[in-house]
Amino acid sequence: MRYEPIDPTLFVQNRSRLRELLKPNSLVIVQSNDILPTNADGSLPLHQNRDLFYLSGIDQEETILLLFPDASSDAEKEILFVRETNEEIAVWEGAKLDKKQASEVSDIKRVEWTQSFERLLMTLAPQAEHIYLATNEHLRAMKIVETRNDRFIKDCQTRFPLHRYERLAPLMNELRVVKDDIEVDILQKACRITEAGFRRVLGFVKPGVGEWEIEAEYLHEFVRRRSRGFAYSPIIGSGKNACVLHYLDNDQICQDGDLLLMDVAAEYANWNADMTRTIPVNGRFTQRQRAVYDAVLRVMRQANLLLRPGILPVDYQHQVRQLMEKELVDLGLLDAAEAKAQDRERLPLVSQYFMHGTSHHLGLDVHDVAPAQVPVREGMVFTIEPGIYIPEENLGIRLENDVVIGRENNIDLMASIPLEPEEIEDLMNV
Repeated sequence: MRYEPIDPTLFVQNRSRLRELLKPNSLVIVQSNDILPTNADGSLPLHQNRDLFYLSGIDQEETILLLFPDASSDAEKEILFVRETNEEIAVWEGAKLDKKQASEVSDIKRVEWTQSFERLLMTLAPQAEHIYLATNEHLRAMKIVETRNDRFIKDCQTRFPLHRYERLAPLMNELRVVKDDIEVDILQKACRITEAGFRRVLGFVKPGVGEWEIEAEYLHEFVRRRSRGFAYSPIIGSGKNACVLHYLDNDQICQDGDLLLMDVAAEYANWNADMTRTIPVNGRFTQRQRAVYDAVLRVMRQANLLLRPGILPVDYQHQVRQLMEKELVDLGLLDAAEAKAQDRERLPLVSQYFMHGTSHHLGLDVHDVAPAQVPVREGMVFTIEPGIYIPEENLGIRLENDVVIGRENNIDLMASIPLEPEEIEDLMNV
């Protein structure tokens, strides 16, 4: 793998924590993701099933993890199945993990070839009472493509119709929502790579450069630092494009006097950073741009003080909207009397200029999994990303950092990435 080896202690601990949540006499089966096709004989790079990776650290196709904590034999409590390689595969695709290497990555003692899975399943499944299977239950998931786990669920339920089937997703969501120190260290690495890209871009942006050229500068810096690239499709929007929340074309020329909104970050070892910065194309904020920027920055800092253990996400978002409402009134975008008299049960007026959520969980997924509407807890990792979008002024500003919820204070993983407008101007005018 391109990234440095991960301490297998993380995966051992993750499996141990999962076992504590299982019902007695349970079998857990998690399949890797498929390598997806494009057109003709093309294919996309593997994006590993995050639950499988979280429990094993294996970043390879045709992998299966089987956990049976109450098995009568110690050799059947944890079994990892990996794809058997051969000389032809090595020539065309490169080296794959052998059993010893897979065991070292995962710290699972028993490793078998994937073709052995069916035989062992037929032996072990009749001994189990419950079978936990993996599904994608993210609230925003688009379930268009049938996954390897989806296919296995159908097959397993056909072969063993009288077992008690359980949902693995709620347990994994509960485990993954609080980050281990090893995970936080990897996230910090992704943030540092992201910072390097941003600092590179600050010296590159000027009137006349293309949004796509800026994207290329980020990618160059990310890959040279052993990232596999972008954590998500980058948003590089100048002028009016900054007001399009999911702008992905990145095909326009940056004009003198415009702002440039960049929602772009690096992935490292499957964990993801998530950063947004907004900078002046010519290196200097106008008075109006600076006023809006300062308003967003104030809300960002106040939101960080609100996002503390015990608060519910819905209450947090409501309080941030109240902060933003005051800023929008001060900027002359909302009328104070109308804001005070509005029906709070309807879509708030603030949504005209700030229409998205302020924070989301971050980790192995950019919008990481989490139990619905659970209070914020120590060890969770969130983004904080308020924004103000004024299409009639071709002006959009969003700022975003990643924070670990701490006991006394939040830990900003992006604290060293330039954010103050004066610092940004200084770095752009060296």
